[in-house]
Amino acid sequence: MSKEARHDNVEAPRRAPGRRRGMLLATLVAAAGIAFVGAAVGFVGFLSQLRGVETKPAANADGIVVLTGGSSRISDAVDLLAGGYGKRLLISGVHPTNGVSDISRSLPDSQRLLTCCVDLDRSAVNTRSNASETRRWVDGQGFRSLIVVTSNYHMPRAIVELSHAMPDVTLIPFAVIGEKWREEPWWTSGATLRLLLSEYVKYLAAEARVRLAHLGLDLELPPENADQSTGAIQPRRPASG
Repeated sequence: MSKEARHDNVEAPRRAPGRRRGMLLATLVAAAGIAFVGAAVGFVGFLSQLRGVETKPAANADGIVVLTGGSSRISDAVDLLAGGYGKRLLISGVHPTNGVSDISRSLPDSQRLLTCCVDLDRSAVNTRSNASETRRWVDGQGFRSLIVVTSNYHMPRAIVELSHAMPDVTLIPFAVIGEKWREEPWWTSGATLRLLLSEYVKYLAAEARVRLAHLGLDLELPPENADQSTGAIQPRRPASG
């Protein structure tokens, strides 16, 4: 055997681990790239669900539910009730120490409606429990359709949770557009972008949990945090985890 052949035989085993490491690195980079592209496409799809302007519901419903947390959600829901879009209103996520009188101070012109046609849910602390408590209320009222009032960025996840809790109830979204959303594009605000990315992750988690439940894998995931920042009227109870 020539000296060159013996040299090649010695070098071949040394080159093999290097090739494997290179292939592994290339595979990891490719997988990361695919995951990033998939996440980006998903985020764009999520953004496409968010309404940029408030539009009145296309139809009336039996009831209205508003999930507390964002500015003007409650006042918009009361306006819908006053406009005859629903028979009763559930305000879900109210702090246990607050009552109708606390809300009426901010909405003095709606005191009659608040007294006669508004129910308060003081148990819900996050979107999942909003859905559970809303289902109890809907069942108790015998309603078959519901207008859902929450912020536009929160609406996709709210609909996922409410649809899972009440698959036989027709849900009509009414997305509330906050002042910051109107004043500047979301991509120019770091705080808004962080909010959207955080909500997108929560939305994906809710979708995954619901899809697994449909397959019979109803996993008991850790409870989500109390995820809606609140105003002075209805502060939420802090969630433990």
